[in-house]
Formats: sequence, structure tokens, C-alpha cells
Amino acid sequence: MTDVLITAGELAEFIKTEPCVVIDTRNPDAYAAGHLPGAVNVHEIFTYLATSTPEGIAELKTKFADAFGAAGLSGAETAVVYEQSMNSGFGQSCRGYFLLAMLGYPKVKVLHGGYDAWVAAGKPVTTDVPSPTKASFAIVPEAGSILIDAKAMLAAVGNPAIAILDVRDVDEWIGDSSSPYGKDFCPRKGRIPGAVWLEWYRMMKPTGEGPRFKSKDEILAECATVGITVDTPVYLYCFKGARASNTFLALKNAGVKDVRMYFGSWNEWSRDPSLPIEEGLPMPAMTSKAA
Repeated sequence: MTDVLITAGELAEFIKTEPCVVIDTRNPDAYAAGHLPGAVNVHEIFTYLATSTPEGIAELKTKFADAFGAAGLSGAETAVVYEQSMNSGFGQSCRGYFLLAMLGYPKVKVLHGGYDAWVAAGKPVTTDVPSPTKASFAIVPEAGSILIDAKAMLAAVGNPAIAILDVRDVDEWIGDSSSPYGKDFCPRKGRIPGAVWLEWYRMMKPTGEGPRFKSKDEILAECATVGITVDTPVYLYCFKGARASNTFLALKNAGVKDVRMYFGSWNEWSRDPSLPIEEGLPMPAMTSKAA
């Protein structure tokens, strides 16, 4: 696949020659203080809490098709999504990438290193707010297969052919906290049974310019620690599909062929008492050894 990530230097050249719509996912105050020239603020990319009922998925698609159309995306332009830095917004620029991919948008880039990288490279910023021309945004239904619902995730529980990958922070994985919004934000703490765990931060590494994604081989090495190869079907989840979007981008960029996201994630799963969970500290399965 074409690399989704684009550096600040590459983007500065790219926007001179290619039609682009630049989307800032940060909160309105950060956007007002300064943003990339021409950037449109769509903070809902980060804040929206989705459910995976048929109605919820239809609402998710309609809402963001409208929002991206209002930002000026018609299909002819490259959508360029950014956040403050790669680890400060819980993967919100990658959530924008996932939403666009799920709707079938053909050309999407994520600014690697975010706004901080753009500023560090000495590129121009502005406080001018653009008035984008509303465009007709077409949804490609088949693209939605990268989004799975709670039923599909439940069907994967106990299926050894599918890797259920939990990328939440360690306090959520061990069942100490229910969410990044507070320990008791959700009614249940724990994880989806049979899930393996790679904390989303492990897709990135520190550099002198701030966090950056690891190389493709480094990402595959991280995956190998939990038994995931390029051919393993992976079902991702986190709390609301932001951190998992960061991992989604990393895995797709590294060549993992079949990666899907349970976008309702723990926020939805934990609220349905009929869905199974594992609680407490994860314990390794005991393997019987022949005497």
C-alpha cells in the first residue's frame, strides 16, 4: 500500500502541486491559536462515541460523510489529517484516517509528527479560518467491511484463527480502570476474552523531534510477540476507536493484510452485560506438560 504517513517537509511540497483538504482534529482552542494554512477544524473526529448497532453505524457514516463533505472533500482531493503530536491526542488523526478509509475515501494522508512537526520544521501557521466550499462526499459501502460490530467481535471470541488485539493503556488491560476518562466511567472493567495486548504506544518510538511510528519491520516484530503475522486476521479495539486507529494505521502500513476495527470498543462492550469479559489480572493459560 502507499504510505499513509507524510512528513512536514513532504507535505509542504505536496500541497503546492496536489489539491488537498487539510483537516485539524484538535480542540477548537488549539486550532484557534494557530493551525496549518487552509486547515479545517473537525474535532468530532476525536470526540464522537459510536455504537455498532445498524442504526449507530448508519449514523456514524452519515455524520462523517456530511462533516467531510462540509470540509470540502469530493474525492478529487487528498485528505490530510493531523493532530498535535502522535501521542498527545490518543491517535485522533489516525481516527480521522480510519473514518475516511471506512467511508471509502480514495486518498488520505496523516501528517507524521502532527502540528508539532510542522512547527519544528519552520513551516507557516495561521489563525485565519477558511470558508470551505461544501462538496458532495460519496460513501463506498464495501469499504465499511473494515468496521466490525459487537456481533462480529463476539463471534471471534474463541476463534483461534482471529487475533483480538487490545491496545488500551495498561491500567485498562489489567481491569484497574474502565476508561481514559476515569476508572469508573464504564460499568465494567476488564477485557474481551481471549484478547492479546499490545499497548498502542508500542507502535511508536521517541525521537529528537517527538514520537514517530516505528519502521514496518519494527511493527511486525512487535506483532510477532503476540503471535500476529502479516497473514493473521486482526480485530482491534480500545476504548472508542482512537488509539486503535493509531495501531490500525501502523499495522496496515506494515503490510498486515486483514485488519478490522471494533469501533464501539470497550465503551460499548462494557455496557452490555450479556457480552462476556475477563476481569482482573490476565493470567497465562496453564499448559499441561507430558511427564
